[in-house]
Amino acid sequence: MGLISTILGIFGFGFGFLIGIVAGYFAFIFSEPTHVKNPKIVPLSERSDDDLQTLLPEMPLWVKNPDFDRLDWLNKFLQYMWPHLDKAICKMVKGIVQPMIDEQIPKFKIESVEFEELTLGCLPPTFQGMKVYNTEEKELIMELSVKWAANPNVLVAAKAFGLKATVQVIELQVFAHPRITLKPLVPSFPCFANIHVSLMEKPHVDFGVKLFGADAMSIPGAYRLVQGIIKDQVANMYLWPKRLEVQVMDPAIAMKLKKKDLLGASDPYVRMNLVGEKVGAKKTTVKYKNLNPEWNEEFTFVVKDPSKQTLKFKVHDWDEVGSHDKMGINVIHLKDLTPEEPKMMTLDLLKTLNPDDPQNDKSRGQLVVEVNYKPFSDGDVPTNVEDSGDVDKAPAGTPDGGGLLVVIVHEAQDLEGKHHTNPSVRLHFRGEERKSKIVKKSRDPRWDEEFQFVVEEPPSNEKIHVEVVSISKRMGLRHPKEILGYVDIRLADVVNNKRINERYNLIDSKNGRIQIEMQWRTA
Repeated sequence: MGLISTILGIFGFGFGFLIGIVAGYFAFIFSEPTHVKNPKIVPLSERSDDDLQTLLPEMPLWVKNPDFDRLDWLNKFLQYMWPHLDKAICKMVKGIVQPMIDEQIPKFKIESVEFEELTLGCLPPTFQGMKVYNTEEKELIMELSVKWAANPNVLVAAKAFGLKATVQVIELQVFAHPRITLKPLVPSFPCFANIHVSLMEKPHVDFGVKLFGADAMSIPGAYRLVQGIIKDQVANMYLWPKRLEVQVMDPAIAMKLKKKDLLGASDPYVRMNLVGEKVGAKKTTVKYKNLNPEWNEEFTFVVKDPSKQTLKFKVHDWDEVGSHDKMGINVIHLKDLTPEEPKMMTLDLLKTLNPDDPQNDKSRGQLVVEVNYKPFSDGDVPTNVEDSGDVDKAPAGTPDGGGLLVVIVHEAQDLEGKHHTNPSVRLHFRGEERKSKIVKKSRDPRWDEEFQFVVEEPPSNEKIHVEVVSISKRMGLRHPKEILGYVDIRLADVVNNKRINERYNLIDSKNGRIQIEMQWRTA
């Protein structure tokens, strides 16, 4: 009986188990749950902003907020440039951090702390959008949304007491919303003096740390502790309205002269003249590619009535082609000068001499001059005020109404020929050609030669063509003559000023310049 009962029991269990599975299957298929509601289908266009942000949390900020602009161009630029930026940034970090570490480790009896590996990985940060604020101040305010999921490899090794410990940072994630303010805006490159950086909200920073090759963040509680410390410390230092300020340049120095050229610095020179006098203006030399020029040149004017006359200064930006841009203007009233007392004056460069012109509120730089008014005694007054300058008179026989154009070729710098450099100068004016001597094998020749052209009328609307050539008499050369550069000089300045002495950039020359003095002498 016992055996039969056992067999029947096993058979009954198996049969009952099979019936239970079948019954459960049909109950699951055909039963309808009462706690599950039918889904509500709503078009995305009818969803609220909060619902959309919940459904699509990774939408770029320019989609969520219309005040933010897309920065696809910047992201694409970073993508192409990142391999080079990675190396440059890591090199800069090493150069800044390593000396600081080397200075501190002797205090802790550590032999060395070095970067064994330092790379930011192959994934650049992405900018989700940018918002620019319009203000009345001389500043530029930008808010950026930055996300960076990087794969860096920063391995630092420390040695002490014969032991070596390593710390490795991997798998970095940074989500931040910084505000960057460039102020004040100045007319010198890079066009701002200070950078102010603040965080508009606590940043999200996540990274992995390995100590001795083991994951330190897997320690219970370590991850939350490190996250909280980083967020709190960063917020205490940089969360708005607190900020990080970096000075790029001294604002006082940056405001000296306004940059006028589209590329590169300005090429300033100063024109001076007594208002109301027939005597032509006088002009300084040109300081090429210089926003803080120093001339230290002296000029003399004969004053008839200091109580009424003014001395006008105009600062121009020399241009090789076209007219020279005006950078600013100002005047000195001679009645304000004390006789025989040198006076140093700092003049703010203005757009116009109208004191009510709103354009004068814009900073254009400053001009520092030293003025000394020396009254004549009765016996010292010159008999010919107009011709009291340093230009000689034309010789007898000069045509009436005309004059003598004198060209003095002084020197040149940085000349360079492809096959030889034996420079000489050729002057072309009204069909006449004059040649200087040849200076052999010199990139910086000096001639100091004078050439004269008799002109029947002032050449106010004409030019003189100056050409620097190199000639070699060696046999077998394929290029015995080379043009090292040339320049066309307008003669209106020399006719009006009687004398000019300037350096000119040579066209078709890499860096060549030539110094030429010209005089217009009349009978």
